[in-house]
Amino acid sequence: MAETEGIRATARHIPMAAQKVRLVVDLIRGRGAVEALELLRFTPKSAATPVSKLVRSAIANAEENFGFSRDDLFVSEIYADQGPTRRWRRFGGRGRYKPIRKRSSHLTVVLREREPAEA
Repeated sequence: MAETEGIRATARHIPMAAQKVRLVVDLIRGRGAVEALELLRFTPKSAATPVSKLVRSAIANAEENFGFSRDDLFVSEIYADQGPTRRWRRFGGRGRYKPIRKRSSHLTVVLREREPAEA
């Protein structure tokens, strides 16, 4: 099952706009799992923290449930979808109000094992 589909981990209702999370997600797509964690560690965006937690969780799932080595894993798919938006308002002068949208996002990562190079 894990061979064809890959190891999947999801994080839902992250209190950050999906547009901002996609900037970080695009950095690590296609990279090795260990390399992705090192890159996220030094990324100055605030979205790097939940993304690195998610990648760590997917690596732990692969090691614990399927017996894969973390050195053989790579990020085959990772994407950030828009979650629910909480609408809020801030009252302004002259009887007006200013709408505020608190956006959230859902993250999904799929890790796969690299095929050994044929000699």
